[in-house]
Amino acid sequence: MSTPTPRQAKRGYHHGDLRNALARAAAELAATGGPDAVTIRGAAREVGVTPTAAYRHFENQAELLEAARTLAMDGMVAAMADYLAQVPADSDPVTRAVERLRSTGRGYIRFAIQEPGVFRTCFTGGLRIPDDGANGGSGMGDPAPYLLLGEMLDELVAVGYLAPEDRPDGEAAPWAAVHGLAMLLIDGPLSELGEAERESAIARTLDLVIRGLATGPRAPRKH
Repeated sequence: MSTPTPRQAKRGYHHGDLRNALARAAAELAATGGPDAVTIRGAAREVGVTPTAAYRHFENQAELLEAARTLAMDGMVAAMADYLAQVPADSDPVTRAVERLRSTGRGYIRFAIQEPGVFRTCFTGGLRIPDDGANGGSGMGDPAPYLLLGEMLDELVAVGYLAPEDRPDGEAAPWAAVHGLAMLLIDGPLSELGEAERESAIARTLDLVIRGLATGPRAPRKH
């Protein structure tokens, strides 16, 4: 069973849980109107409390938007995990690692298409690269797309598809390609593509990403 998106997760206010109720309401506002729709007044109205009550939990709109962004990111990771779960477990290790990366990218793009408001909210403001707490940070707890992509690249190295020397900072190029296509499909000149053309663009982009990572000893040789 897939994890519900913020749009599907609307719940009423329960005493003692107002902060989480406001965060969920903010995520729902983002789902329908994008990050600009997230306001303390709007979230308070959705939950059925006064703005004054909401301000006891969120000092300003930026704090509320950050809470909404956390829920939005959770929804994106859940969508990517759903696609990952569809990869057969009985294929050979190289094929499986490649298909897991492909499924991760497809889930990312499909989430953007299906939940554009939530997707935009994920990347509102500065993007915080997760840390594991080793450098004094608190870490982010649940997996984020960056961490999930890193796991996929580590798998490619482990099976010999990606050369170890190409692994450091290897997230940037594939993420840029997949995120760029997602933005073009929801906000750019590719937003008017039909389903078949859109699927072709997704498949082609993912193919190019995967071919670009084929630097290890077990990757197909380029001619």
